[in-house]
Amino acid sequence: MDRVRDLASKRAAVIFTKSSCCMCHSIKALFYELGASPAVHELDQDSKGREMESALRGLGCNPTVPAVFIGGRYVGSAKDVISLHVDGSLKQMLINAKAIWF
Repeated sequence: MDRVRDLASKRAAVIFTKSSCCMCHSIKALFYELGASPAVHELDQDSKGREMESALRGLGCNPTVPAVFIGGRYVGSAKDVISLHVDGSLKQMLINAKAIWF
């Protein structure tokens, strides 16, 4: 769990994903479209991926991917991020965390 918290706090925007997850791809694309360059951690490509997935589950991430952190705080999964984008608050969260500049 400490590794996940550490990684989540190192960058303004962090996404834990799996390379085979289509929703993960969509969330990454959304962040890039908004001008953010999130740290992306592909759990299925990391030797400690299973441990990190278990830690994410322990933090309340369900489903475990995509797990999005902004400003070191867990924001949610794809459904939550899309809701924030639709209501206009995702961009402001990214600005506040200095993941994007406008």
